[in-house]
Amino acid sequence: MVRRRLSDDPDVLLAAARRGDHDALEALLRSVHDRMAAVARRMLRDPGDAADCTQEALIRVVRGLAGFDGRSSFSTWCHRIVATTALDELRRRGRRPVTVPETDREPLSTEPAPEQASLDALALADIDSALACLPEEFRQAVVLSDVADLDYPTIAEMLEVPVGTVKSRVARGRSQLRDLLGNPAVASERRMGEE
Repeated sequence: MVRRRLSDDPDVLLAAARRGDHDALEALLRSVHDRMAAVARRMLRDPGDAADCTQEALIRVVRGLAGFDGRSSFSTWCHRIVATTALDELRRRGRRPVTVPETDREPLSTEPAPEQASLDALALADIDSALACLPEEFRQAVVLSDVADLDYPTIAEMLEVPVGTVKSRVARGRSQLRDLLGNPAVASERRMGEE
C-alpha cells in the first residue's frame, strides 16, 4: 500500500479531517498529542491518570471537531480541552494531592542518546520535579500558561478565578520554580535589587 503525502499545514489537515479523511485526522492528532500529554502529566502528576486524561481529551477533540470555530489555533483549542479534562479529573479527586514515587516514573529513554538529548531530558526531569513541588494552584496556572500556552482570560475562566489571581499565581509559581531550579542569574538579580 502506498501512503500518500499529507500536508503539514494544520488548516489543510483540519479541513480534510472534517471531510472524513482518517489519515488527515490521525496526522492532526499526532501533531498535538505530545504537548497535550505534557499538559496532562504536569497537571495530574500521575502517569496513568495523565495517559487516561490525554486519551479522553483526544476523544473530545474528535467529537468536537465539527464545532471548532477557529477563533483560536487548533493546538490552543486542543490544549484547552486537555487542560479542562485534567481539571475535571482533579475536581473528581477532591483536589487530593498525589505523589509519584521515584520508582514509578517512566524512564526518560532506553536508548543511548546524544549528549544534548541527555541534558535536555535531565532538564525536563528537573522541571517536572520542581513543578511537582509547587502548590497546586500555582502549578495549574503555570502549566496552563507556559505549557498549554493559554492566555490569562482563558485560564481565569477555566480555573473560575479573576484574571488578576491568574497573573499572581503564574508570577508566584514561576518565581518558586526559579528558586527550586536554582537559577543563579535570577538569584543575583534579586540580590542586586535588594541592595
